[in-house]
Amino acid sequence: MNDVMEEKGYFGEFGGSFVPPSLQGVLDRLTDEFEKYKDDPDFNAEYKECLRDHVGRENPLTFAKHLTEAYGGAKIYLKREDLNHTGAHKINNVIGQALLAKKMGAHRIIAETGAGQHGVAAATACAMFGMECIIYMGKLDMKRQALNVFRMELLGAKVVSVDQGQGRLKDAVDVALNDLVENYETTFYLLGSAVGPHPYPSIVKHFQAVSSEESKRQMYEKEGKLPDAVIAVTGGGSNAIGAFAHYIDEPSVRLIGVEPEEAATLSKGTPAVIHGFKCLLLQDEDGQPSPTYSIAAGLDYPGIGPEHSYLKTSGRAEYATVTKKEVMEAFELLSKKEGIIPALESAHAVAMAKKIAPGYDREAALIVNISGRGDKDVQQVFDMYQNGEF
Repeated sequence: MNDVMEEKGYFGEFGGSFVPPSLQGVLDRLTDEFEKYKDDPDFNAEYKECLRDHVGRENPLTFAKHLTEAYGGAKIYLKREDLNHTGAHKINNVIGQALLAKKMGAHRIIAETGAGQHGVAAATACAMFGMECIIYMGKLDMKRQALNVFRMELLGAKVVSVDQGQGRLKDAVDVALNDLVENYETTFYLLGSAVGPHPYPSIVKHFQAVSSEESKRQMYEKEGKLPDAVIAVTGGGSNAIGAFAHYIDEPSVRLIGVEPEEAATLSKGTPAVIHGFKCLLLQDEDGQPSPTYSIAAGLDYPGIGPEHSYLKTSGRAEYATVTKKEVMEAFELLSKKEGIIPALESAHAVAMAKKIAPGYDREAALIVNISGRGDKDVQQVFDMYQNGEF
């Protein structure tokens, strides 16, 4: 698996670490510890045991027979990250980072969350390992994802409302980074997306890569070949980089990232620095991060992971947008055709499959990454219907 990584965590021109000297020392130690443990047999055995006993991995690669018939063309397989404990892919990375924090002697964990799935996963891991957990979440996202806020609190976490800026994911990251700068001696920042200064994008990819490690083997078992394409939604980029990781060096496999039309970072962004790393970024006339909005709270971020920025500019991966209407249609169709209610984030990938599948014959096979389940979104979707938005 090629990380396309150069000195100091760059993916082409993207990545790096643009932080104050005091924080750089913390990141350097984190880098050293990650490099020490990521290939350590005992660490990896404990990680795999946690994934098996607490997360329920491996999760299935499900043939979506009725969705395939509805869309036509290629066979559609669903990688079922929604079946993980806590309901999303986020737990894969959280368990790995929590174990790393434990090895480093940390007892106070902080995290940011948008849709709440990373926050729930972080609170879960902290409960498992007996750690203090503080979650920063935008005020608007707390309102949209009230159920997940309650779940985090029920798991023992303190959820801190972030009122500044738009009160969304970017603002939660801002406050979490400020906390780390002030409390770095006692605090481990458990970052949920494949963003941030080095080494975070590589750490998140390393632990999320379990998804494509499994799906690659599962596809050979089911079809005797590699998939023709892998489709995943991109917000910060963690589920997509995990879904892509073991296919990056397989040029026959198309890698297709999906963005909300309202926050099309990879489609419309330009190179810039945000939160200590360089990526493609949506910017206003003054060079500031542009306000973003998506019906899926986990996609409300104006930047994107540096490796996705590299995969886009190098041409290795394709990125395209879908509309809110297309997302809602996909949300309903997967629910009715397969009995799977996806997260609104995941419904973006399902919507893209409708555009991609008909271009293939019936012998082709696509993997759609179902990054999370839709329990968290049902009330929001109900309210949108009641308000006549769809």
